[in-house]
Amino acid sequence: MNFDDFVLAASTADLGEEPAARDHADAVEFRMDAASDPLGALDDYDGTLPILATNRVEWEGGEAPDDEDRLVELAVAAEHPSVEAVDVELAAVVGARNDDALWAVAHAREHGASVVVSIHDFEETPSRAECARLLDQAHEFGDVAKLAVTAESREDVLRLLALTNAQTAAGERVATMAMGAVGRHSRAVAPVYGSCLGYAPVAAERATAPGQYDLGTLRGLVDRLR
Repeated sequence: MNFDDFVLAASTADLGEEPAARDHADAVEFRMDAASDPLGALDDYDGTLPILATNRVEWEGGEAPDDEDRLVELAVAAEHPSVEAVDVELAAVVGARNDDALWAVAHAREHGASVVVSIHDFEETPSRAECARLLDQAHEFGDVAKLAVTAESREDVLRLLALTNAQTAAGERVATMAMGAVGRHSRAVAPVYGSCLGYAPVAAERATAPGQYDLGTLRGLVDRLR
């Protein structure tokens, strides 16, 4: 998964949804943190879509506890031939579990997986300078820098889109989105400005982040706009 073109990932904790995602998705984001036996599910996976493995920690909106086992599980997932990318939080890479996170990143790369380094802000959209600083920091460790912010105004969304355009023009791979009702349209519009990765649930009622469109709707919007 090289992200040279836009990748739409179907977000799910149930790999059994993969057949229903094939018509619209380019990949599956497997939310390991919300699955009961994620490594067992990977062992049983026989789908055709490549997997982006995410084991999101509680303090960044997920369900996984903040312990070494979470990152070990993610690293083991990268050994599966269908796992072509993993997601690691920037705060884990630079925080208290720095060594564990960097080991997971290195292990994933050793097994041919790309690395998405992600940032989530569930309260606001930081200043453009701060968003740029976070993306630059994420690029130090990842193949894709992902920034999800919470928009309180259309100006917040415009700031994020302008930064997405600038980073893409500079040759960086970024995935950006503004969460919440005000920023919902950014999920369809950001790819126009270079965002290389988007997320959607197969069905709207199983959304994994505020403001997500369902998979079929987002696929249609992105394809029409691009």
